[in-house]
Amino acid sequence: MVYSTAANVPAQVAGIANSEAGAQAFVSRLLMQAVIDVLEEQGRSAGLSDAIISTILGQLTVQVRYTPLRCMTVAVNQPANMDIAGVADMMKPHCIIVGNTVTALCNAPNGMMCQLANAMMIANIPATHLSISGSLTTTNVIMANWSREMWQGVVNRAVRMLASGPFGTNFASAFATVV
Repeated sequence: MVYSTAANVPAQVAGIANSEAGAQAFVSRLLMQAVIDVLEEQGRSAGLSDAIISTILGQLTVQVRYTPLRCMTVAVNQPANMDIAGVADMMKPHCIIVGNTVTALCNAPNGMMCQLANAMMIANIPATHLSISGSLTTTNVIMANWSREMWQGVVNRAVRMLASGPFGTNFASAFATVV
């Protein structure tokens, strides 16, 4: 859910997007698939055929708004007691990645060190990169008339699905609100 245009980063972080648009598309697909999975499950439990479910899902549109973090350099899976070398300003942000999740940024200038153990020169990820918003629209007459509570149930289940999936750490504290 981050991206890097630096040539050496993809070798260190498998699957990282190489553009902002690529990261946004990845997040959009991830969210859309979670919603589709929930709605497919609901359709099957209601006794609908796969053909009808497919038609209904084809009438669904998801628009996602998300500002991905651009990582110029990365420190991947560093032990907590290990210092991380600072980088020149033109090489920032320097993302600290654990597993497949950016957990913090190293703010140390070139020649100095970030210390994970005591959070020296460690910065939080800016809030603008931690929020995803979007809209879900449908042209299906039945779903268009669902109550806010029904839709809240769908998005709550989608969030739980995301939190238990391969990118679960990114969604562990996520919540969704239908407005």
